[in-house]
Amino acid sequence: MSSHVTTSVPRPTGEILFALVFVSVGVAGLLTAGSIPIPPSETGIGPRAFPYIVCGLLVLLGTGIVAQVLRGKVGQAEEGEDLDASAKTDWVALAKLVGFVILHIFLIESAGWPVAAAVLFTGAAWSLEARPLWKAIGISVILALVLQYVFGGLLGVSLPPGPLLEGVPFFRG
Repeated sequence: MSSHVTTSVPRPTGEILFALVFVSVGVAGLLTAGSIPIPPSETGIGPRAFPYIVCGLLVLLGTGIVAQVLRGKVGQAEEGEDLDASAKTDWVALAKLVGFVILHIFLIESAGWPVAAAVLFTGAAWSLEARPLWKAIGISVILALVLQYVFGGLLGVSLPPGPLLEGVPFFRG
């Protein structure tokens, strides 16, 4: 007499849902990309090409992941070596972070993007207890100015420099 033990394998619901989000975003993008207006002067690829390519790849990759998961090819579970499962959520730090994101949104127009970004970066460092704080402030200011220069000055992205940098031409977008 043999005993047959069956073990239930957990369904990879999370992985399938993750892949279906890719598919959903891709399908939504493909459906809405057709509504992007094409200027009459456009003779090349046009503004719809990039969204069609990206969204098509999302649909293909998401569908491929679903197929692989259904065939039993799932990712290995993370061991969580840096994760303390017993740690509680730090709601105070989370509230500080949300507050600094909201402050950042309101500061962009009045103070300029670099100041708003430096406040956001410094606030995030303070909320997450970065030490020493003076070093985080310095890095925040430098990072904000570098991002303003790269995106506003070099790439021409419209980031308002604000009153402090208004006359500096290489910070204008």
